[in-house]
Amino acid sequence: MSQAEAVVAEVRAPSPLWTFGLFRSELVTTFRRWRTLALLAVLAAVPVLVGIAVKIETSDGSSAGPGRGGGGGPAFISQITNNGLFLVFTALAATLPFFLPMAIGVIAGDAIAGEANSGTLRYLLVAPAGRTRLLLTKYATTMTFCLVATLVVAVSALTVGAILFPLGDLTTISGTQISFAEGLGRALLIALIVAASLIGVAALGLFISTLTSSGIAAMATTVGLLITVQILDQIPQLHAIQPYFFSHYWLSFADLMRDPVYWDDLVKNLELQALYAAVFGSAAWARFTTKDITA
Repeated sequence: MSQAEAVVAEVRAPSPLWTFGLFRSELVTTFRRWRTLALLAVLAAVPVLVGIAVKIETSDGSSAGPGRGGGGGPAFISQITNNGLFLVFTALAATLPFFLPMAIGVIAGDAIAGEANSGTLRYLLVAPAGRTRLLLTKYATTMTFCLVATLVVAVSALTVGAILFPLGDLTTISGTQISFAEGLGRALLIALIVAASLIGVAALGLFISTLTSSGIAAMATTVGLLITVQILDQIPQLHAIQPYFFSHYWLSFADLMRDPVYWDDLVKNLELQALYAAVFGSAAWARFTTKDITA
């Protein structure tokens, strides 16, 4: 191999250390934006508002919530006054249908389109990144935000729950008692499941981001599709196709509070998210690697 060929090969094959530097740079850029900080602040505020509302509602000794049984999110709210850890489950159930995926849609939708709109995409590709590597880095950054956003909700809820309500052993949906330590472990597992439930939305938003050079258009389209799917998932006449909507099994995380844990819907949710990630991730790669970059 000649010296010129060696230089070209070195440029085309950046080292893993350089790749990590690109990922770190993307993380720093994303989490320093005021928009990102505002989204995290809104997510952190949801458990605070829920906790204060429950505290005010139960100040006369009455119970909170509808008191329904079952595994849905609203059932958790009636248990908050008995154990503040239930505020974590309630906050995740309250934010998962809209607030969390909306935040993910904003970050994912802006990933590529925002760079094109600001004129920095061409400069990123001049560096030895390669389109595939850059796309994977953008997706990894979005998934990191998914995890951070979910943990922000969980930690905020745990803090507010500990301040406003007692903590101790938990009663599961099945009626059995588990220790606080085990309940805390299940809360962490639920937060991880919720974060994993958003990988489909992240891939969808990234694909839409490759279709346009307008960050605002990509974000609005992603959030609009999210709202549309949520509405369609509530129409009884569409029950035959609803199990294929990425949001259909989102609240299955409540099955982690059963004893024993009911895994069927949890597995279906993770499989569905993996399918969406594979389909739209591949579509994003196919589009981005063949796209003419003009900005």
